[in-house]
Amino acid sequence: MAIKVDQSTCADVCTMLVISPTEDRLPRFQDERARACIACGHCEAYCPTGALTLDPGTGPTRVGGAISPEQLGLYLKSRRSVRQYRPDPVPSETIRAVLDVARYAASGGNGQPVEWLVVHDPREVRKVAGLVVDWMGELAGSDHPMSGYVPHLIAAWEGGIDVICRDAPHLLIPHVPEANPIAPTDAIITLTHVDVVAPSFGLGTCWAGFVAMASRAHGPLREYYALPEGRVPAYAMMLGYPRYTPQQIPERRPLRVTWRGER
Repeated sequence: MAIKVDQSTCADVCTMLVISPTEDRLPRFQDERARACIACGHCEAYCPTGALTLDPGTGPTRVGGAISPEQLGLYLKSRRSVRQYRPDPVPSETIRAVLDVARYAASGGNGQPVEWLVVHDPREVRKVAGLVVDWMGELAGSDHPMSGYVPHLIAAWEGGIDVICRDAPHLLIPHVPEANPIAPTDAIITLTHVDVVAPSFGLGTCWAGFVAMASRAHGPLREYYALPEGRVPAYAMMLGYPRYTPQQIPERRPLRVTWRGER
């Protein structure tokens, strides 16, 4: 009886060709290419025997059962931007659990450049919103594309309506290295993971576009963040317990696809 060993999967999926198959199809780690490893984890993820571990201090986590397309599709289609929140705060442990999932998001070269500022105190979120309104006041009468729009927002704010952070109890600010040109995109990908996973924790989110715009342009807001030297805010997201639960999935525009060489 012949015994056949074929465990070259890790070599096949190695992005940087650090692992290569030998003549007997057993994987070999190439010491001369060790510095090229970006710790993407593909070798560990796809190892059929669980024999590979990137970090010796941790053991591999086995992948659970597959989610059906119907289940995942329904979950994603049910996702809504939440603009009405309950006032009760989300425990910091829950927010940390959400962000812990999001750290597995893809990033260029597996650089994992995203770090977080969590504005947890609702009073501080209100302060951020006020700084955004201050920035909007500077736009009035300028040639900024929003100059004709901001007076209505400022009037609503002065009338007691939070049109900036929607009275969300918490605000998430991902920040990235200023010198890394692809890091802002990495942050958006990571924030999308937060947006997707949050409902599974009973939470709602909304992309805080006004805060994101002000974060790039308003010095007092950047000073408030007090981020480490060389790091800049990439976007912002509201977070909290939603006041209402969606009951139906509304229709969207029809799918538009252009095919090249369809078979």
